[in-house]
Amino acid sequence: MFAILIAVAAGVLGGLGLGFGLGCGLGWSITGGILAFVVVQVVLGRIIQKRVKAAMDSVQGVLLEGQKRLQAKMARWQTRPPGSIQAAQAEIARDQKVFVREALEQTEVLHTFDNWVPMMRRQIATAQFQLYWMIKEFKKVDELMPKALFLDPTTNAMKLARMYMTDQPVEEMAKVYARATRRLRYNQNVLLAAAWSWILIQKKDVDGAFKALNAALEKSDNETLKTNRDHLANNRVAHFSNAAIGDQWYALLLEEPRIHQQRPRQQWR
Repeated sequence: MFAILIAVAAGVLGGLGLGFGLGCGLGWSITGGILAFVVVQVVLGRIIQKRVKAAMDSVQGVLLEGQKRLQAKMARWQTRPPGSIQAAQAEIARDQKVFVREALEQTEVLHTFDNWVPMMRRQIATAQFQLYWMIKEFKKVDELMPKALFLDPTTNAMKLARMYMTDQPVEEMAKVYARATRRLRYNQNVLLAAAWSWILIQKKDVDGAFKALNAALEKSDNETLKTNRDHLANNRVAHFSNAAIGDQWYALLLEEPRIHQQRPRQQWR
């Protein structure tokens, strides 16, 4: 990493300068060298951190602006409904793809810091993995998965979902789930437990899904997990549903949200 090399060079030069240039003793030279290393490291760290944050904020800004435009369009549809739900969904997908691609272009700027920030390439891969997921470009998703960092429940749930989509062995998915939930705080396991139990049900392992939900509820009081556990306990598998989790669940792309066409109200004079 360039920042560390520069700081080390500053430390060495500072120490040598004090020792040979000013005739200081060994102790003062070492102390001065360490001080020079720390100061340069801190200054460079702050400068780089500020620039990285600005670049990341730019990516986030593109996404927020795109989402605002979508929300405004959907608000207009409340008063003037589109021709059909299918046409509206297609239009939303097209609009989303436009601003997500803009955000992907912005992530390329972050490569400027590859040699300055530890694991920068992997952080960029993680961001791009999530962006390509949003627009369902799974070829790119699969390319980025080995490079991405899976440190939070959402990205781990996405990984689990993709493993299910590509028909990976249940045993491998179980390992991913176990690692992902090992150190989570209370109620941080909701999305992962919902996804894993749903996958087990699709694999016809209802007993496994029931056990997974029971274990998950030791670290959660989520009502959806409780309701689904109770449905499985009473042989009501058909009533199992993660719909109450909302957008987080549907963002995993394991199920399509159910949209009901609203009939336009008649205006009477």
